[in-house]
Amino acid sequence: MPCMGVYKNQLRIIGGSHRRRMIRFPALDTEIAGFRPTPDRVRETLFNWLGQDLTGKRCLDLFAGSGALAFEAASRGASQVVAIDASRLAIQAMADNQRQLRLDHLKLQLGDAFSWLAACAESFDVIFLDPPFAQDHWARLAPLVARVLSPGAQIYCEYAKELPHFGEFERLKYARAGTVHYHLFANHEIV
Repeated sequence: MPCMGVYKNQLRIIGGSHRRRMIRFPALDTEIAGFRPTPDRVRETLFNWLGQDLTGKRCLDLFAGSGALAFEAASRGASQVVAIDASRLAIQAMADNQRQLRLDHLKLQLGDAFSWLAACAESFDVIFLDPPFAQDHWARLAPLVARVLSPGAQIYCEYAKELPHFGEFERLKYARAGTVHYHLFANHEIV
């Protein structure tokens, strides 16, 4: 049997130019409390909501973990994808996958999501938020996310329970898969 590398954990990219390609990552649950990559079924629904093709969109994946959402966005034509995570191990695994897949428009950043957002001068069309379930960061995240939204931007939120509200954003979609509640919000400029 061929060697699969040092990682036993892997996910398949489900759409776009890198469809069916694998991303591999180490067991991050000891370093990231409550680590759980976004399941295939949830990613499929999310990208159906977003319209499959992200050509020309600028995407931000905060609390990126395995990088599943960042790699999906990059595979689906996003012009730039920025993935932030505080875990050096997670960023290194994403960098290994990025090199293997040759996704030059994916930028990886080691650091605290809150500090990064507070200092960011860029704007994004799609933001993926999947913070550790054990902590309720939503009230703290909302004003920071509002700073970096492009007009008509959409915000994906994944959490252990339903979020009927997230800041002043309008909830467009909501679904649940097992213990994962996922939502699509938008700023008020989308109607």
